[in-house]
Amino acid sequence: MKENRSKSIRSEFQVTYEYDVFFTKELFSLENILLSEFFQSKKTDKMKKKVLVVIDQGLFNFHNKILESIPQYFQSNVESVQLIEDLIILPGGEKSKNDSNGWELVVSAINQYGIDRHSYLMVIGGGAILDMVGYAAAVAHRGIRLIRIPTTVLSQNDSGVGVKNSINYFGKKNFLGTFAPPVAVFNDSSFLVSLEDRDWRSGMAEAVKVSLIKNKVFFEWMESHVSELTHRDLTTMEHLVYECARLHMEHIQNGDPFEFGSSRPLDFGHWFAHKLEYLANFSIRHGEAVAIGMALDSIYSYLSGFLQESELNRILNLLRDLGFQFNHPVLLKNGKENLELALKEFQEHLGGKLTLLMLEGIGFPKEVYTIHLSLLESAYDRLVGWK
Repeated sequence: MKENRSKSIRSEFQVTYEYDVFFTKELFSLENILLSEFFQSKKTDKMKKKVLVVIDQGLFNFHNKILESIPQYFQSNVESVQLIEDLIILPGGEKSKNDSNGWELVVSAINQYGIDRHSYLMVIGGGAILDMVGYAAAVAHRGIRLIRIPTTVLSQNDSGVGVKNSINYFGKKNFLGTFAPPVAVFNDSSFLVSLEDRDWRSGMAEAVKVSLIKNKVFFEWMESHVSELTHRDLTTMEHLVYECARLHMEHIQNGDPFEFGSSRPLDFGHWFAHKLEYLANFSIRHGEAVAIGMALDSIYSYLSGFLQESELNRILNLLRDLGFQFNHPVLLKNGKENLELALKEFQEHLGGKLTLLMLEGIGFPKEVYTIHLSLLESAYDRLVGWK
């Protein structure tokens, strides 16, 4: 008779994560003491902690005085930390996640300046460079305190307020990454003014996404404020950013922040968007790709009998009225033949069974576990032909 002679010791524990997302203007103005108060609240002893700052080149091109305002702010307002004088400026955008040179430079600077686990790594820029620097912070010394200062609509209302960090590898989106919450996020709306129209618009796709899966009232608000949003009214955009970030963080708090399961509600519309970005060699913005992905999934939801035609038209009309287009050349050239591959790659990324979010209504998501390719191709044909 066989006998089990093994032993085991089970470990079970919980770790509480807590961080704030602050909303402000002119963060580095000497009259704004928000950042100073944050550092003071984190002071635990008399030893000064270090702060290493990484800045998005695209942001620097419009706000080059930031190289003066940051040192001035720390010298005048912050006594509890030591600013590393060498402010690092790196190219942003998806290039920062595709090219490992930027990541290696950040890690080298962490080593050079003795940035330890009680120090801070502050990153100022768009979502891609936030992802890359966040990944460096998460793996160096097994975790350095990360402060995010998102400067685009997309990063302020979505990627910058979450717990994910990543870089692209093997030609796959976010192949290397971590779940590592920041210690704080500072959303400064004054940075949004200098955005190109495409970047202003791109971030609104994530707001549409979160409204479709969580809050019909927010969707209706966007329908009624399209003109203000497209004409770049900052007060209206500040509300959009705040509400989207609130819903995003509410999901993180009450959902599955480290994605142990296969469900990814916040990835609605993303399974094809990720593939589309690569097919377009990243000439398409992330938000533009997500808008296309949401449109495709909404049409598929309608063809599957989940979503009413009237609600489908409202979704497509809102995306169109915000300025998104569904006739990108890559879609017309080779998007259809990559549908099945995109599904397979997304399932691999999930690490479990295929689980996609579709819609039963605006604000009412529905998980599906099987995709009918012929129906998906029909949805694709409708998408590229939609007027």
